[in-house]
Amino acid sequence: MTSTSAGQNALLTFGVDGGTFRLRRAVRADLPAILLLLADDQLGSAREDAADLTPYEAAFEAIDADPAHLLLAGELAPADGSGPRVVATFQLSFLPGLSRRGTWRAQLEAVRVAGELRGQGVGAAMVEWALGESRRRGCSLVQLTTDKSRTAAHRFYERLGFVASHEGMKLLL
Repeated sequence: MTSTSAGQNALLTFGVDGGTFRLRRAVRADLPAILLLLADDQLGSAREDAADLTPYEAAFEAIDADPAHLLLAGELAPADGSGPRVVATFQLSFLPGLSRRGTWRAQLEAVRVAGELRGQGVGAAMVEWALGESRRRGCSLVQLTTDKSRTAAHRFYERLGFVASHEGMKLLL
C-alpha cells in the first residue's frame, strides 16, 4: 500500500533492512493498510472487516479531530526508491483522571508491525517514541492491554519495562 504522506512531518526516522522507517501521523488514505496490519493475526482476522470502510472512516475522523488522540502510521521507504508503504501503526490516547493525585495517563493501543520488519527494533522504537510523547504531555504512566493469548507481545512489553500489575476486564456491548 503506497502512502499519501506528502508534507507529513516525520516524528521518528531510522534505517531498517531494505530502507528507511518513518513514523508520522496517519492520514485517511492509510486506513486500508492499517486495517491489513490489524487483521494480520488470528485475533485480528476474526475482528476486522475492511469490506465496509464506513465505520473505520468514522472512527478515524473522531480520532483525528481530537487532540487527546493520535493515530500513527509507520512507513517504509524502500532503498530501491519505490514509493513508501505503511508497515506499522499504533494509537496513543491521553486520559485525565482523578486517581493518583489527578494524574494524566496515556493509553497505548493497537501496536502492529508488519512481519517483514519484526525483530528490527521498529516496535520498540515506536513504543519509546510513545513514552517520550506521554512524558512531554505530562502523563505519569502509560497503560496498555494485550490479549492473554499474545505471549510474544507480553514478553515484548516486559522487555520495555511494562509490568503486568493489573488484571484487565472487558465486556462486549
